[in-house]
Amino acid sequence: MTSSSSAPILFDRALLAARQRRVAGAPETFLMERVVEDMADRLLAVNRRFTAVADIWTPGGLRAPFVEGFANFTALAAPDTAREELGLAPNSLDLALSALAFQFVNDLPGVLAQIRRALRPDGLLLAAMIGGDSLIELRQSFAAAEAECEGGVSPRVAPFADLRDIGSLLQRAGFALPVTDVDRVVVRYRNAFGLMQDLRRMGATNSLIERRRTPTRRTTLLRMAEIYAERFADPDGRIRATFDIIWISGWAPHESQQTPLKPGSAKASLEDAVKRAQSARDDM
Repeated sequence: MTSSSSAPILFDRALLAARQRRVAGAPETFLMERVVEDMADRLLAVNRRFTAVADIWTPGGLRAPFVEGFANFTALAAPDTAREELGLAPNSLDLALSALAFQFVNDLPGVLAQIRRALRPDGLLLAAMIGGDSLIELRQSFAAAEAECEGGVSPRVAPFADLRDIGSLLQRAGFALPVTDVDRVVVRYRNAFGLMQDLRRMGATNSLIERRRTPTRRTTLLRMAEIYAERFADPDGRIRATFDIIWISGWAPHESQQTPLKPGSAKASLEDAVKRAQSARDDM
């Protein structure tokens, strides 16, 4: 199974891969460290031994000691072309993991469908991606500065999926028992340029196909930083930057899993229960 050819191409994957390779020697890792620690805790809560495991495109790859507990571990490097093919055999995995990669996928429904196909019955997908209101402060500040200084707005920050969208995509891909939740991380910086430096060191700067191709004017950058400080600074003058980490999990269907009751199959009537409760109150 391959990704749908009809999916819009939002990201320049060759540029993204080049930027991630460039920062590999000295990356900014505070978000990745948080995600990997949380991922380990979530796997411990599952209380199950996984044997055939794949890491799907985690920047820099999931590393020891995290991977040492898996006997058969495969790390898939992110593609540097628009073809987002995993190359995984059907029913070959017990567990698929991914950390901070899916926000850069052009065809997320297609990638989720490929993972679902690769999982054995009762296999698990556990992934974290940036989404929701991430970097909303930077997005709003850039938009206001460009509108004021240049009379227009250009794409600066990638569009992020929200929690409801991701849950629907899991169901659409055929996952059972889908679960999504958000870990909101608010990081404080001296100014907007400190935030932008961290984004560069994450290899996460603008890689949109429709990105602006000319350098940003100095006056626009300075005005953006001023607006950011005016709107999103704490009393001590430090600015806030929001990162929403969306956690997603879903299982390949298996007969042992709990399933919702079919409509009309309940043994007790809600209407009867309400009538009984009303009768009890009348007798008091």
